[in-house]
Amino acid sequence: MRKLSELTEAEVLAAYQVEDRSVPHLRSNFVTTLDGAVEIDGKSKALSGASDQEVFGKLRMLSDVILVGAGTVRDEHYNALRLGAERRAWRLEHGLAENPTLALVSSRLDLDPKARYLADAPVRPIIFTNPASPAEAREALAEVADVVVCGHAGVDLHEVVATLVERGLPQILTEGGPHLQGALTEADLIDEMCLSLAPMLAGPGSGRITAGPAATSTRSYVLHSALAGDDGYLFFRYLREA
Repeated sequence: MRKLSELTEAEVLAAYQVEDRSVPHLRSNFVTTLDGAVEIDGKSKALSGASDQEVFGKLRMLSDVILVGAGTVRDEHYNALRLGAERRAWRLEHGLAENPTLALVSSRLDLDPKARYLADAPVRPIIFTNPASPAEAREALAEVADVVVCGHAGVDLHEVVATLVERGLPQILTEGGPHLQGALTEADLIDEMCLSLAPMLAGPGSGRITAGPAATSTRSYVLHSALAGDDGYLFFRYLREA
C-alpha cells in the first residue's frame, strides 16, 4: 500500500481524479473508526487526523460543489467554504472556479442566514428544500443563498443532482451526514465511496456513516485505490461496480 508521504501532490490528486469531469459524478467521503463509529460526542472531527485532513482538503479541491445536510453544517460548525491560496490557484490553473460551491439539503430550513458558511461564503450557496418548508425562512435565506425547491413530500435528491449538473456543477462531493448518506444510497446516486479508516476504537453508542429507514437493496462497489498515512489512517476509494 502506497503512503501519502511517498507521493507527490500530483500523484495524490491523480489517485482521486475522475476520467471525465464533464460526466456527472457523485462522490461520498466519510471517516470511521476501526469499530465503525462515525462520530465521538456527536462530532466527526474527533475522528480526523493530519493525513485525513490532507485527503479531505484534496477531495474538496477536486470538486465543483460540496453537498451537505443541514444538520451536519450545524453540528460540525462549518465555516465559509473558502480554500487556501495554493489550492485556489491550482483550481484556476485547471479551469475550475476558484472555490467550490456549498449546497445544503434542508427540509425545515432550520438555518441561520447570519451563519458564516452562508453569510461569508465566497460563492453564493445553494439550499435545496421542499414545498412544505416555511415561506418566511425561504425568504430570509434567499438574501444569502439560492433557495431551490425540489420534490414534494421531501427533498427529491434526483432533482438536486440534476439541478447541480444543469448549473455546471457535475463533480459533486457529499460530506454527509449519515441521514443524507442513507437517502443518497437509497436513491442509488452514489458513484464513488471514499472511506477514511481512523486507527482508533470508539466503543458502543455511536452511529454508522449511514442512517435512516432500512435499505431496500444493496449496491456493489470495486476498490480502486488504497493509500496510507504516516499517522495510521487508511484511505480507500471505491467506485460503483460496472
